[in-house]
Amino acid sequence: MMNRKELALNRRDLAVNKLQSLGDKIIEDVNAMNVPSIQVPSRGTSNIVYDDEKRYYVLGDRFGQRSLGNVKQIKKIGQMVYMANFCKGLVQTGKTATLREMYYVSEGWDIDFGDQQESNIVGEDLEVTLGISREDLGLMPEEDGASVYGDITVKDDDVEINALRMGKSGYTISPTIDEVELVDHNVQRVIAVETMGMFHRMVQENAYKKFDTLIVGLKGQAARATRRFLKRVNEELGLPVYICNDGDPWGFHIAMVIISGSAKLAHVNHELATPNAKFLGVTASDIINYDLPTDPLKDIDVLRLKELYKDPRYRDDFWKVEIKKMLKIGKKAEQQSFSKYGLEYVVDTYLPEKLDAM
Repeated sequence: MMNRKELALNRRDLAVNKLQSLGDKIIEDVNAMNVPSIQVPSRGTSNIVYDDEKRYYVLGDRFGQRSLGNVKQIKKIGQMVYMANFCKGLVQTGKTATLREMYYVSEGWDIDFGDQQESNIVGEDLEVTLGISREDLGLMPEEDGASVYGDITVKDDDVEINALRMGKSGYTISPTIDEVELVDHNVQRVIAVETMGMFHRMVQENAYKKFDTLIVGLKGQAARATRRFLKRVNEELGLPVYICNDGDPWGFHIAMVIISGSAKLAHVNHELATPNAKFLGVTASDIINYDLPTDPLKDIDVLRLKELYKDPRYRDDFWKVEIKKMLKIGKKAEQQSFSKYGLEYVVDTYLPEKLDAM
């Protein structure tokens, strides 16, 4: 069985080969006196489907054709080729670049981008065309990964790190998480929480000991590296993953992106989604049962809840009931609202009761 370093090298070789193949295809077209073209899988909403068996969004089989014979598409193809060449250099040298850095590098190209959003979109086009993640192309986001606290040891670039020995802020998930080896652990589960306030509360109350758990601070919407980490610990280590977020439509959505992926990333959800992850709360039922301090739902909250109700990812009875109940009571609550009963309440009472119910 290959170790993580060997797997990472294999992924790099695959990325280089796919990038090379993109250029080879254009050269072959030219040599054959054909107009060079690139097939790009469609990322339009009509080509994004929810797979009931896999339990996450996937891309359909529709493709778009970008051709140098179409004046409007020449620049897009040029941008993609320049970016592919840049990424090939990154992968071959074992380096990475942030999306922002790539945008500024492109300022020196003959075909640049109008703004970073345009370069990000072309990066996504390259990602979906090649069928590999942008991380495998050496492109990284600006945001940090989640913080992890608990008894897990990882090996990152030949250095072993135990998340308990990194101070109370824990281990920060690397954007190159697929190159990190999960060496050992002494936990039974993972609890991911939306806010760093709740993360630090759980660390201070020794939740990692009480529940034999890893504590993962999501910092809001989970970064791609965070979702990949959660998927890996679930599948490779067999650890159940639980999610505890604010009791509002946005907290529901953050949880569901971890569970079933996002429509925007349908082309890489197979590497990011953790369909077996469970939502602990905060639910509408929790708001009622624990008599939590609340805020009234705003119009935008109501609209979002109604959108979620129609979303195929929320079709099971649990979500239908909780969404309808939240609309009925017209209230939402934050994770920190349990502090009404004392700072220790969420760890001493709420989480034990919720985990037992699971």
